[in-house]
Amino acid sequence: MYGSQSRIQGRILEVKALTERISEFHIGAKESALPSYKAGAHVLFDVKGGETRAYSLISFSQIPSEPDVYCIAVQREPEGEGGSQWMHRLQSGDEISFTLPKNDFQVNTETSAVLLAGGIGITPIISMASELEAAGQDFSVHYSGRSAGLMAYADILSEQFGERFARHCDDDASALDLGVLINDLGDADLYVCGPRGMIDAARARAEAAGIASERIHFELFEAAKQDAGDTTFEIEINDGQVFSIPPGKSIIDVLEENDVDVMYDCQRGDCGICQCDVLEGTPDHRDVVLSDTERAAGDVMQICVSRALSPRLKLDI
Repeated sequence: MYGSQSRIQGRILEVKALTERISEFHIGAKESALPSYKAGAHVLFDVKGGETRAYSLISFSQIPSEPDVYCIAVQREPEGEGGSQWMHRLQSGDEISFTLPKNDFQVNTETSAVLLAGGIGITPIISMASELEAAGQDFSVHYSGRSAGLMAYADILSEQFGERFARHCDDDASALDLGVLINDLGDADLYVCGPRGMIDAARARAEAAGIASERIHFELFEAAKQDAGDTTFEIEINDGQVFSIPPGKSIIDVLEENDVDVMYDCQRGDCGICQCDVLEGTPDHRDVVLSDTERAAGDVMQICVSRALSPRLKLDI
């Protein structure tokens, strides 16, 4: 759980604008070298008001055992809650604190891979492609975006990976055909990072094509959002305690406020670490982890984002 991790005290070394909304940040530690990491890892940065934001670490080559610099790219979200806007106000020399690297999206270099990114979801895919290339593994990268001018790193990736890289723009003839990509998957594993719509569509296509869920890996690049129609519901845990979950707060938020220790990580509904059994009641699934069959069964849920369709849930916590 992030709250128990020690923070690294760092400093912004360089900020570079990549597109109108995306900037690249180079960050170093104030003392000693930074911890190493595997491709797909992210770091949780402390932003305004005690909040945190997760950003994937980027590497275009093999990751050193003691990196001098962490590289991330942040897309400014004008309609967001302010975390990305806060990051975009940082300048060289500013101090920032962050957690040790965490990885829920590690690539398997023992199998071939198709890497699919949507928008700013390209950031972990870059490190994955670099790691697969270093391992001599067969792979391809598919990078989808609304327009070429909005897609950071596309030219660099095309130069580095050649025919193994494909850029798909929604506004021209290169737009992604997800059906073709899934049908041509062969024996490769599929790694998807991007918005919920892309992940849901890829999972649905893969399931329809009979591809085992173990071969589909994903990371959601958006924060959990409150629905306008959210209402308060109750949860009951194993010791009989009952808690009220209001709109705007997750089950995890309320449990932590009441000193109930639970395991979690992403808080976006894509890593599965917070999954728990549902003993009574009907969950309102908002994750990207469970299959349609698992959601219909209603006997497990991800408590970081999912809510309730019934007045009360009894959970195995």
